[in-house]
Amino acid sequence: MKDVKKKLEDEIRVLEAELKIELPRAIQKAREHGDLSENAEYHAAKERQRFVQAKVSHLRERLAKLSMVNLKNIPEGKAAYGSTVVVRDTESDKQATYKLVTSEEANAALGLISVNSPVGQSLMGHEEGDEVEVHTPGGKKTYEILRLTTIHQEVQE
Repeated sequence: MKDVKKKLEDEIRVLEAELKIELPRAIQKAREHGDLSENAEYHAAKERQRFVQAKVSHLRERLAKLSMVNLKNIPEGKAAYGSTVVVRDTESDKQATYKLVTSEEANAALGLISVNSPVGQSLMGHEEGDEVEVHTPGGKKTYEILRLTTIHQEVQE
């Protein structure tokens, strides 16, 4: 969680520097070219400014939400943020291991899936032995939870 917060803070810092230093320079330079109604550089810089402001706002909101995460509120013995879950596809009998993470940490190739993804949402709140139905773009799948390690267990190890 600390890494995610630091990543968000770093991204905010870079974007704020762009907002305070680079974009005002670009806008001023574009203004010097005269008529703003047909000034493509000016309009592009203003559009970038709006985009960066919206991005900073979104990142601040995301950071605030992450700051409110309290490990004491994460259930023990049930799949939640930070859990590692070993599942078996009941149809193909194939096993997969997933770690439930934030959207910023997600990397499906590494088995890091967002708690907001279809698989992540379906696993949330379930225990070892439970069967869960997952609705994916590829269709419906049923997984059996074979093993579950919660964030509480990982902190203790």
